[in-house]
Amino acid sequence: MTTPQPVPPPSPEPSPEPRPKPERRSARRAAERRATFEPVPAAPRSPTPTVQAPVPPPGAPVSAAVRRALGRDGEARADSEPPSVRPEGWRPAERALRLITVAVVAVAAAVLTGQPWLLALAAGPAALLLLSGSAGSRPSRSEVEADVPSRRCFEGEPLTAVVTVAFDGLVGWIDPGVSPGPGAELVSVQVSGPVVTLGFAARRWGRWSLGVVDLDLYDAGGLARSTVRVDLGEVEVFPLPADGSFTPIPVRLPDRLGEHTARQTGEGIEVIGVRPHVWGERQRRIHWPSTTRRGSIQINQFAAERAADAVILLDAFADVADPVTGRSSLDESLRVAAGLVRTYLRSHDRVGIVSVGGKLYWLQPGMGDAYFYRIVQTVLDVRRDLAFNTPDLNRLPPPALPHGALVYAVTPLADNRIMEVLGGLAERGNPIVVVEVPIGDPRVSASDAVEQLALRLWRLDREAVRYSLVEKGIPVVPWLGETLDLSLAPLLRSRLQGRVS
Repeated sequence: MTTPQPVPPPSPEPSPEPRPKPERRSARRAAERRATFEPVPAAPRSPTPTVQAPVPPPGAPVSAAVRRALGRDGEARADSEPPSVRPEGWRPAERALRLITVAVVAVAAAVLTGQPWLLALAAGPAALLLLSGSAGSRPSRSEVEADVPSRRCFEGEPLTAVVTVAFDGLVGWIDPGVSPGPGAELVSVQVSGPVVTLGFAARRWGRWSLGVVDLDLYDAGGLARSTVRVDLGEVEVFPLPADGSFTPIPVRLPDRLGEHTARQTGEGIEVIGVRPHVWGERQRRIHWPSTTRRGSIQINQFAAERAADAVILLDAFADVADPVTGRSSLDESLRVAAGLVRTYLRSHDRVGIVSVGGKLYWLQPGMGDAYFYRIVQTVLDVRRDLAFNTPDLNRLPPPALPHGALVYAVTPLADNRIMEVLGGLAERGNPIVVVEVPIGDPRVSASDAVEQLALRLWRLDREAVRYSLVEKGIPVVPWLGETLDLSLAPLLRSRLQGRVS
């Protein structure tokens, strides 16, 4: 029987505080003015339950568990295929093969030398093999399931795959073997009972297979193993968009409310002139200096605010590697295209995309933050569909390429077929801007005069291509690799205007 605890006496009620006296209006305003300049302490962050490990940079040393999971050399090649499926059922493990080798060598040495005592060396391995062969605790049935919590990420972000094995017997340990896909890199392996947690790093954009996992289930003695395979499925790796904030606009904007100042009059906030007063207009719009000077009521005239239509033309005819940096022109092109899409979507403009080269991909212009992922998902397969054919843009429906929409052609200018596509767009009358992705100069010998002459002719040919585009009224801006603002800044001097070639 527990004794009742004494109840503490009630605490005395606090005495009511005196009511503060009302401050003067001038003093209150001064206090508010001082409060606006005082730094406000940041709210403490709530502790996160799980902290994700940072992704190691490419080429960083890997752990022993990762090297064992990848194979003998501990490296995963992008063009390698997963190993063939192992036969079903139990088979001898490495430890059993070593015991068999010891027993066979001991028996062979006893026969060849005539020394019977050497047979004792084979007795131990033979006994272990017989005991493992008669063990009845091995699982007769096993099931494996793979779970990837997030199948969409950006380049450089981590991916996690959790593989769970279910079996009806006794298993000594689990040894995973991983064959990662071409766009992912295995960075961590953790085995905890029947659960195997694999950590990947997304290295290249695209729609890739995350890979396959072969799980070797060893018996209690480690003398036999059985292999089960599971496919981790596909993941979508989005490119890192290039940074930028400038949004050049064409001369004519569609009749849709937006954030860009149009040349037409409307209900905007930018004053573009004055005009005579019309009965019924607001008096707050009266421009008094003009009214006093002209002797009649003059009204402020405002510019309309409109949204722009932009279409990104992605050149996927060829994928050229820079001889110096090794960067892929297609990778850089998609990063530039993603940066342009994100910049214009932030300005509440409509953005679409058309990918030429191989299969023709297109998505009509739309707006909204979620539309960015739809646009990028449309062109994730361009790396798989490279083919030698020139698409016909006349087959595109009118919503895919609206009349008067600003077209950004992101191209390395390495294939002459893109010139035909740009010529067809110029005939439509759309304003076009070419963002040239650099591909670097070919490597030549400094002591070879013929190679130096060929390099000079190659540079002159590229200058001629740029000059022909400028002559058609198509500005060419280089991608400098840092931010889009450096490339688009010259286009802010005047509005872009289409020209029929």
